[in-house]
Formats: sequence, structure tokens, C-alpha cells
Amino acid sequence: MSLQERMEAATTTVVKAVFPNTTNHYDTLFGGQALGWMDEVAFIAGTRFARKNLVTVSLDRTDFRVPIPAGTLCELTARVIKIGRTSMQVRVDVVVEDMYSNERKLAIQGTFTLVAVDEMRNPIPIPVA
Repeated sequence: MSLQERMEAATTTVVKAVFPNTTNHYDTLFGGQALGWMDEVAFIAGTRFARKNLVTVSLDRTDFRVPIPAGTLCELTARVIKIGRTSMQVRVDVVVEDMYSNERKLAIQGTFTLVAVDEMRNPIPIPVA
């Protein structure tokens, strides 16, 4: 399998319902909850690619484009977009979807950097072949 095929095969999509216990005082998804969901799906996609222990080391620019109201669905899609020697970048798109119509909008987009580590949490190479 080529590197590009492995990157595509690692793409991961998770759908979450936005319930009141995940919202803020404006009845929209709490930003910290969204970031937690995004980190989780980035980790899953990265692990599916590297098949190594990974840790998140940074979250680059994250754009919160539209609010995500309670009673909607969030589709989080993580794609491995860049591979380094010990690190990778994973872009996460969050699409908000109305439960009772086909209306969908890109709500959040961010890029996570994950590093492969050994048992002592030292960086190790990510296999690319």
C-alpha cells in the first residue's frame, strides 16, 4: 500500500449528538468539548496510520466558524495530512448537521500535531513504508 493510500485509509469519521450537558450558557456546544472530541478523532486517525503510541503535542490554528446548537449532530472527520520522521499532522473538520433536515455547514476546522513515542515517552520514527 502506498503512503497516500495509507493516509486515506486512516481517515476517520465520528458522529456525536450535541446534548444539553455538552453546551454552554448560550445553548451551543462548549468549545472545550469540541476540542476534546477533535483531539480524540485526530488520535484515532493517527493511530490507524502509524500503529504506534501517540501523544498530542500541539493544536495549530483552530477556526470556530459557526456556533453548534444543542439538538444538532456533529460529524468529525480526521485526515492525516503530513508525515514527518516522528510526528504527523492531522486535520479535523467538524460539520454541524441539523437532525431533521439535510442542512450541513463546516463549523470548526483545526490541525493537530501528534508524535509517536516509546514506553519511556521518547519520540520514535513513524513507519512510512
